[in-house]
Amino acid sequence: MGEVAWSTIHAGVHRRLKVRPLLPQETAVLVAVSGGQDSICLLKLLVDLQPKWGWSLRVVHCDHQWRADSAANAEFVQQLCQDWGIPCRVVTAEIQTSSEAAARQWRYQVFEEIAIQEHCRQVVTGHTASDRAETLLYNLLRGSGTDGLQALAWHRPLTPNSPVSVVRPLLELTRQQTGEFCRQFDLPVWQDSTNQDTRYARNRIRLELLPYLRSHFNPGAETTLAHTAEILAAEVDLLETMAAELYNVAVLPPTEAEVWKIQRSPLRAAPLALQRRVLRRVLQQVTVAQVSFEHVENLVPLLSAPNGSQSAPFPGGAIAVVEGDWVVVRGYQ
Repeated sequence: MGEVAWSTIHAGVHRRLKVRPLLPQETAVLVAVSGGQDSICLLKLLVDLQPKWGWSLRVVHCDHQWRADSAANAEFVQQLCQDWGIPCRVVTAEIQTSSEAAARQWRYQVFEEIAIQEHCRQVVTGHTASDRAETLLYNLLRGSGTDGLQALAWHRPLTPNSPVSVVRPLLELTRQQTGEFCRQFDLPVWQDSTNQDTRYARNRIRLELLPYLRSHFNPGAETTLAHTAEILAAEVDLLETMAAELYNVAVLPPTEAEVWKIQRSPLRAAPLALQRRVLRRVLQQVTVAQVSFEHVENLVPLLSAPNGSQSAPFPGGAIAVVEGDWVVVRGYQ
């Protein structure tokens, strides 16, 4: 690719990777590339930084077969990787997934399998501050708690207990900045028509809600929301650590089928935020549905209620009853 032209974005990502040890030197790194501007910006940056870090880069592209041009999209990514001298694997979905969530699950499963085959401990994605802002708004509007509002961490296990991490080095860049970077370096970008389809809630947030917020409330709305997600991520980590300690003190694992015992006295002495987290964790193991704010609030009053008090039924038929210093949660029998 010739001599590298060094931009402020190169410098910023290089500095960020030194501050946050996201991609260790001399490691094999799997890069997820869709062909859109964010992933092309990411790949260019990693290729240009490679001499300083000694990474062994390889690319994976997932073809969901959602669009008529998806095979051409995959060929575009393969050709670019060939031009840049990077090994590329294309994986095509055998069955079209029915939803965004199902597609993401399949995609992450593919990432994990290929990363393990290629001896990569990290899969790198091109998520930006704009994605982080959109995810935060999406989760806020559908009623997520603070765990959902932290929105796209810099790194985390790809799936629960996975040996592979997903890493997002571009979380300080907006989509506008990745677009400017691609134009500055005259990079080819694949235009995905589904990004303009407002039947998808995330696209409506991107195309309608965020422009409205920028225009009427805050020109830097994306960056402000991304910073909020960053603050919440650290606070959620702290709360989770404290809640795990309290859970181990106050909750007895079920000794018989579907019966959980929660000791009231240690929970009553704890702040409400920790009470809610411990009770939510119990309910997540007891009920058949996603645990809502109302479900947790149904349980909180029992921490100080008279003996014999009970909750309204939870989804699946579980019910909680006060028995002395214990809240006993019995699943559906």
